[in-house]
Amino acid sequence: MKFVNIGFGNTVCAERIVSVVSPESAPIKRLVIDGKTAGKVIDVSCGRKTRSVLVTDCGNIILSSLQCETVSARLNGAEDTQEV
Repeated sequence: MKFVNIGFGNTVCAERIVSVVSPESAPIKRLVIDGKTAGKVIDVSCGRKTRSVLVTDCGNIILSSLQCETVSARLNGAEDTQEV
């Protein structure tokens, strides 16, 4: 399994991530609001501004303070990955 650092020492399994999107569009804002009411949102931004939203294959929504480009680069094999 490959784990990716998504900020502040938090890691997520790379195989479970379906998409990495910007939180600025209206459909993503609705997705996050609906996810919060359903208890499916995991906020790992540590109180900082949310800059990327990660959607997993099990329906969880992860909010990160890292830019989408940074998370994508880490998913594509750049820095801060761990093999387990």
